[in-house]
Amino acid sequence: MSTTFAALGLDKLTGEERLELAHELWDSVEAEASPSSLTDVQRQELRRRAAEADADPDGGIPWEQVKAEARARFKS
Repeated sequence: MSTTFAALGLDKLTGEERLELAHELWDSVEAEASPSSLTDVQRQELRRRAAEADADPDGGIPWEQVKAEARARFKS
């Protein structure tokens, strides 16, 4: 089976549909990723970031805001 963009009919999707598909694809890959595939340095960085987020739960930007800003950039 050919997995090219056009062969899968992805060229017929709107930009927003392709972006949503990209999110779904990323989530499906992420779900299959093995935690053991992380290096020790990556694990340490994730722990550091988690601790930072726990220390300041209001310090981040809500996902919906990030997503809306990203979509606005792609539309202009």
